[in-house]
Amino acid sequence: MTHDERLAALEEVASEVRSCTRCRLHETRTLAVPGEGNADTEVVFVGEGPGQNEDRQGRPFVGRAGDLLVKFLATLRWRRDEVFITNIVKCRPPDNRDPEPDEIAACAPYLQRQLEILDPALVVTLGRHSLGRFMPGSRISQAHGTVRPVDPATGASNALVFAMYHPAAALRTPDIERTSYDDVASIPAALLESRARRAATATDHPSSATQIASPPDAVILAAQPPDVAPDATLF
Repeated sequence: MTHDERLAALEEVASEVRSCTRCRLHETRTLAVPGEGNADTEVVFVGEGPGQNEDRQGRPFVGRAGDLLVKFLATLRWRRDEVFITNIVKCRPPDNRDPEPDEIAACAPYLQRQLEILDPALVVTLGRHSLGRFMPGSRISQAHGTVRPVDPATGASNALVFAMYHPAAALRTPDIERTSYDDVASIPAALLESRARRAATATDHPSSATQIASPPDAVILAAQPPDVAPDATLF
């Protein structure tokens, strides 16, 4: 898929999201929040759901949690516009409550299509609801900072998933914020690992490059020295 084709396909999904009535969340939203970012990126960040600021602007992670996410990215010398950012649910749950299972299910096809279009090497989950989509049955307190292959059924056909706490949790709890900075430092290593896996898959199985093994137990990546980040530059 060319750059222009990806842009057009992502906009088609976004247009459907903006007029979506699949679940009750459309009744109380101001604006739906499809997601945004670079159509050529290798890295997709998936949060839980829009908050008040996002609901007003129609953009993901534009409040205080978004500011912290930008700071996380800056430690890797990455910019917000170099990645793609979206959520499990595309409309704000009332009073910022947790999204309900049927709401997550109603929104799942949109995220799946976005991942199919982007074909990322790395999916970074932000928070436990995003974690539940990509690492079912895992607990965020145990899974953060770990990586494993993504189930192709999610739409990411050949990717690794890296788990993190939600930036909003980091804002509330200094220990989680410190832990999150440590976790972020391992993202470049996860990206490089995924690139190597994808290259090996394409070489070994050229006719089935989208197939990956069933997810094994998560493994913890060692924190990488600062000079790893340039090797994992996105562009």
